[in-house]
Amino acid sequence: MPRDKIFANKDASSGSFEFNDAVADVFADMLRRSIPGYDASIEAIGALASRYVQPATNCYDLGCSLGAATLAMRRNISVPDCEILAIDRAPAMIERCQEVLGTGHATVAARVFEADVRHVAIENASMVVMNYTLQFIPPDDRLTMIEHIYAGMNPGGVFVLSEKVADDDSAVESLLVDLHHDFKSRNAYSDLEISRKRTAIENVLIPETTRTHLRRLNDAGFEHTSVWLKHFNFISIIAIK
Repeated sequence: MPRDKIFANKDASSGSFEFNDAVADVFADMLRRSIPGYDASIEAIGALASRYVQPATNCYDLGCSLGAATLAMRRNISVPDCEILAIDRAPAMIERCQEVLGTGHATVAARVFEADVRHVAIENASMVVMNYTLQFIPPDDRLTMIEHIYAGMNPGGVFVLSEKVADDDSAVESLLVDLHHDFKSRNAYSDLEISRKRTAIENVLIPETTRTHLRRLNDAGFEHTSVWLKHFNFISIIAIK
């Protein structure tokens, strides 16, 4: 696994964060060293797939990046005639996701598309995953995105939404930011790298509170919603139609 040194490079000291070739090359390492509980969220997606995916339905990995959630679903779906659609708008991510999904034998079909997830048809879905994706969509478009997902899901289907969040309490928010900083330091990111990435991503990743996410899911029509995984300021929510 190539080591993430994107923000150790002096040329990375300015500009916004982009999902380009350089990031795609080290993204697997970046995720695991930057997001506490990331592996647990992927494992949990697999567990949900084994329980909630229905025969002859579609599953969606919206903002698939390298395809980790797609792989987790594909390895755990045991019902027949299902297809996974993995979508990302970054060409570099799509290229590498196709390489990952193309290795080995699979009994569940998976197709990869380069597209903006806001413009993808959601149809006959029994499982939809947005794993740290909604936070990169403009806030004004987020309710429409969730309503679009809800409309394309079958009754009994599950939606998994993982996000970096902000806390309502400013003191708690400050603590969680510090704990996340410490987490990245323990994973061998320097203070300079942490600072540079925070600056680069500031206007690209826009977090919201857990309360806002849950209210939006309810407003879209989901009746059963809950935070089921949380590590510092990173959460995963399940919503069942």
